[in-house]
Amino acid sequence: MNAVKFGGSATNQHTILGHPVGLYVLFFTEMWERFSYYGMRAILVLYLISTIDEGGLGWDRSQALVLYATYTGLVYLTPLLGGYLADRFLGYRNAVVLGAFIMSLGHASLAFEVLPLFYLGIALLIIGNGFFKPNMTPIVGQMYPDGSPLKDSAYTIFYMGVNSGAFLGILLCGWLGETQGWAYGFGAAGVFMFFGLLQFYFGQSIFGNIGAKPEGKESAADIAKKYNETVVPFTTADVVLFVASLLVLAATVLGWVFIELEQPLYKLLFIAPFVLIMLTFLIVRLSKYPQIERDRMVVIGIFAFFVIFFWLAFEQAGGTMTIFAEDYTQRSLTTPVQANIFRYVSLALTFIPMLILSWMVFSLATKIVKDYPFTILFTSLSFLIIWGVIVKINMDNFSQQALEVPASWFGSLNAFFIISLAPFFSRMWEKLNQSSLNPSGPLKLALGLFLLGIGFVALVIGAAPIPKGAETAAVSMMWLVLAYFFHTVGELFLSPVGLSFVNKLSPKRLIALMFGVWYLANFVANFTGGMIGSYIDEISKSSSLSGFFSIFVVSSFTAALLLVLLNKPIKRMMHGVN
Repeated sequence: MNAVKFGGSATNQHTILGHPVGLYVLFFTEMWERFSYYGMRAILVLYLISTIDEGGLGWDRSQALVLYATYTGLVYLTPLLGGYLADRFLGYRNAVVLGAFIMSLGHASLAFEVLPLFYLGIALLIIGNGFFKPNMTPIVGQMYPDGSPLKDSAYTIFYMGVNSGAFLGILLCGWLGETQGWAYGFGAAGVFMFFGLLQFYFGQSIFGNIGAKPEGKESAADIAKKYNETVVPFTTADVVLFVASLLVLAATVLGWVFIELEQPLYKLLFIAPFVLIMLTFLIVRLSKYPQIERDRMVVIGIFAFFVIFFWLAFEQAGGTMTIFAEDYTQRSLTTPVQANIFRYVSLALTFIPMLILSWMVFSLATKIVKDYPFTILFTSLSFLIIWGVIVKINMDNFSQQALEVPASWFGSLNAFFIISLAPFFSRMWEKLNQSSLNPSGPLKLALGLFLLGIGFVALVIGAAPIPKGAETAAVSMMWLVLAYFFHTVGELFLSPVGLSFVNKLSPKRLIALMFGVWYLANFVANFTGGMIGSYIDEISKSSSLSGFFSIFVVSSFTAALLLVLLNKPIKRMMHGVN
């Protein structure tokens, strides 16, 4: 038995690399969910813009990117409701199972390639994501005792599962969709989502009472008393404003779906009433808190505002950057040297992660197979299928003379760079925290935005030779690789730091609300970025493709500069939180 007593069943006291085996059940559950999400997202726009003869829907780019904007925006809204229902009624585990089941149905609907089922599938994925997304991480944290030094390490391992799923999902679903048929890509996303559901469902008793249906919750007053905080009760005006914002949001979503406008960008105006009412609600509420709490929550709001500029540019990855890879990038490997480099790089990038993950499956099996045989069965079956597809991909690569890099594969670079660089960044923050050189929170976010802008500078340079209004070109894939590299480094400066500050700056009784504000920023960013992306053809015809990507250079650099200028007043408002 380990010195540290972990939450959950007796079986959960068994460890792998010092962590309870339940962490690895969550690891693989999250991995298959991210596999399905990023795998489906990698081929969504490509499927929409492919011609009918190619098996796609034959939409123009603008239509496809509007749908992409709506989908990627709404997946950041439904977790607000799903998290609330889990916290109050369902429990985290029931919400995860329900969300995974709904998403499995959604992916299955997409695989039929029938337009009504396609729309149904998108809706089910949005709803299912709302139940799944916010309810995995609380289970991770609750397995560890308060103050455990292993908790940060646990979240790092869990985050590796997120990116392992994204990496494999883009590679496999992308390859299946582009080479074997779109139904195979969408279907694979559904199959692995379902396997992830089954391996979690049959292993969930390993968590004991963690994440179970709540029998009672501490009141706001109880939590406030525990942490010496002030309770600010909701007034009638607060409730009216909040309910009004939700009603306006529902009307907004219906407007996106059912109202056709000549200019897609006009749909951004639909957000304005919701944003204004929600901001009014937040301002009214904030005015009632003690000054230190109010200042710190205002800082969270400022950070949330600036991350909008990050994510609206970053999320071009699944939209306009995928189009750039498909239509404007030289993906054909024309020389034997190029082809051989690609073959061996592809072999290494697929086999090495799979060997590591397979070792984790084997280690988990040795610990829990007697108590949870079905969890190991479905996890092992998933890996057998993945290994089969990976072997097939590499056999095809080595048997074909002419090779072409699938357009969807470029999206996997983000996950690959995160997996490669995250340990370095983790160590770097540890060292900087012990020195006077550690940048403040605003400066770290500014650096993230600046590096994001550098990534788009690479695309501006790469797209420079493309004639105005050209529908195809063949520029070096080096520019996309550089863009994804700088975007990922920017993400590592901004995203983990932002989440950490939301946690540190929020009053303990209001953490859920403040993370809700953070999700709202992601919602606005994804929808706005997608709508801007829908103008790629118009802007490239009137200006150039470089001109289009310059929009994100300007927005990222401007936001970074403003954060630098606001650094000192923001630090004062943080009242000593670093």
